[in-house]
Amino acid sequence: MNPKDTRWCRRVGVRLLAAAVGVWLAAAAPAAAAEPALRKIGDVAIYEDPLFYAAFPSVVRRPDGELLVAFRRAPSRVALRENRTTHVDPNSYLVAVRSRDGGATWSREPDLVYAHAFGGSQDPCLLQLRDGTLLCASYGWGFFKPEAAAKLPATMYQIQPGVAFLGGYLVRSPDGGRTWQGPIYPPAVAAEKRTDPYGRRLPAYNRGAMAEGRNGRIYWSVASSDVATPRRTANYLLASDDRGTTWTELGTVASDPKVTFNEASVYETPKGDVVVFLRTADLNDEACLARSTDGGKTFQPWQGMGFKGHPLQALRLRDDRVLLVYGYRHKPYGIRARVLNAECTDFATAPEFVLRDDGGTTDLGYPWSVRLDGDRVLVVYYFNREGGVRHIAGTVVEIP
Repeated sequence: MNPKDTRWCRRVGVRLLAAAVGVWLAAAAPAAAAEPALRKIGDVAIYEDPLFYAAFPSVVRRPDGELLVAFRRAPSRVALRENRTTHVDPNSYLVAVRSRDGGATWSREPDLVYAHAFGGSQDPCLLQLRDGTLLCASYGWGFFKPEAAAKLPATMYQIQPGVAFLGGYLVRSPDGGRTWQGPIYPPAVAAEKRTDPYGRRLPAYNRGAMAEGRNGRIYWSVASSDVATPRRTANYLLASDDRGTTWTELGTVASDPKVTFNEASVYETPKGDVVVFLRTADLNDEACLARSTDGGKTFQPWQGMGFKGHPLQALRLRDDRVLLVYGYRHKPYGIRARVLNAECTDFATAPEFVLRDDGGTTDLGYPWSVRLDGDRVLVVYYFNREGGVRHIAGTVVEIP
C-alpha cells in the first residue's frame, strides 16, 4: 500500500473515531433541562374582610379587559361570637369585584349579583358567551324553624336539621355584570330523587364551569341524587341552545354504585370532544375525567386521573394547550395546576405545579383561571392563612 494511502486512512480513522466519541458523549451527557411549562409570577389579594366569609370564586375577562370575579359572601359567624362559620348561611349572597389594571387592584366594596329569595346562595359560576352575555349558575339552601324542619318532605335533603337544599338556578347579565336578570330555573334531571321544600323535584345544579361549544351550544355538567339513600350523586349533561334560557338533558356523564361524582367543569377540545373534569367522593379524593366524542350524547367510561384534586377548572391557552387548576386539601394545603395537551389526553404524565402550599386548613381552593395578556394567566381561589379569615386571592402565572 502506498504510504500516502496509509496516512489518509489513519486521518479518516481518527476523524471517524472522534465523531463516534462525540456522539457517545452527547448521548451520555445529561440532557439540558427543559424550560418549565409554567412559571409563577406572584400572588395577589382580591378581597378580604374580617367581618365576612368569602369563598368559591369564578372569574371572566371582559372584552374591554376588565376582570370580574364573582364569589359567595356571608357574615363571619366567628366575628359575631358564634363557635364557627360554615358553608351554608341564610345571609350568603353572590357578589362581585372588578379590576381594570390586570388584577393589580380591585374594587373595595363588592357589587351584588344575586340574593336568593328563599335562602342563602352558593358558588357563583360565571360563563361569558361570545356575544358578551354573562351567565352565572348557582344553588341555594333554605333555613327553617325547628317546628317546620320535622314536617318537611322526607325526600328533601337536609344538611343539618332545618337547613334544606333548594337546588340550582341561573342569572344572566347583558351589560357586563352591572345588572342581572332572573332567576332561571333549569329542569330537574330525569334521575333526580330529591325534592325541594315544596315537594317539587330539585332543579339541576352543580359547582363548576359551563362551556360554550363552537356551535354556540352551552354545556353544563350537573349533579343529581339518583338514589335517595344512601345519598350519592352522579353527573349528567345538560345543553342549552338559547343562551341558557332553556335546557335539555343529553345523557349520563359519570355514574357509579360506589363513587360519588359532584362538582364538575366542562371543556370542549379543538377536535370537538366534550371533556368533563369531575370531583369525587369515596375514591380517595382522586380527580376523574369523562369524555364524549359525539357532542355529549354519550360518554366513555369515566377515568381516574391519578392525582388528588378538589374541584377542577380548565382554560384554553393561546396555543390550544389547557391549563388545569385545582385545590389541594392535603398537607401542604394549597393550589396546584397542570398544563395538558390540546385534547387533554396526557393528564397522567403532565407535571404538577404547586402554586400555593401555605394554606392554613383544608377550607380553601376552588380555583378558576382566566387569560390576561400574552402568556400570563390569573388563577383565583379562596384561601386562609393559619386558619384565619377566608378570603379571595389569586396567583399570576406565565405559561410560555
